Amino acid sequence: MITLHHLNNSRSQRIIWLLEELGVDYEIKFYQRDPVTILAPKSLRDIHPLGKSPVITDDASGITLAESGAIIEYLISQYGPQFKPEQASEQYWQYLYWLHFSEGSLMPPMVMRLVFMKMKTAPMPFFIKPVAKMLADKVMQSFVSPNIRNQLKYIEAHLANHTWFCGDQLTGADFQMSFPLEASVARGLIGDDYPHIQKYVKTFQSRAAYQAGLAKGGEYDYA
Repeated sequence: MITLHHLNNSRSQRIIWLLEELGVDYEIKFYQRDPVTILAPKSLRDIHPLGKSPVITDDASGITLAESGAIIEYLISQYGPQFKPEQASEQYWQYLYWLHFSEGSLMPPMVMRLVFMKMKTAPMPFFIKPVAKMLADKVMQSFVSPNIRNQLKYIEAHLANHTWFCGDQLTGADFQMSFPLEASVARGLIGDDYPHIQKYVKTFQSRAAYQAGLAKGGEYDYA
């Protein structure tokens, strides 16, 4: 049995989708974010020292594994080779690229954007607030927003010629890329000027396995 340690409104929702596509037996243990800090509860540290989600445990192998990319690679290697292109093929290198692009390139500026947006509205002395807002706006305008726009344009151009990130085949790269793109749609970063990204998100969100995972995963604001 596979156990997914699942945090609400987190990247672990894409692991539920993958588990549904694989058709394997699994159970979900639920954790809720702190309503003030929005961080994971300390109880997750009992599963993994960093106290983050997703984490899986697999009774068949005795393994406990964190990090979305590593979990996706493990699950596909063990239970779903059909979601991984043939090794050394052109599609395989695309698979590796987008699998790492999600967390290595796309998520960092998106996380920075979230931090600076919260910084502008965080409680602080009145005389500091204008300075904090000015600094946040400056970093957003000069670095964060241009980086996000550049990457979204790059993804848009790729999806203009591909159904999935590796062509016509749904792969682990799509599970990995799903979270930042649907979160971006939900937060208004992706509008009508990105029609292919919008179509892509609607395509995977309409899949029966995705819908089943959504029903099982509980609160998730990005769908």
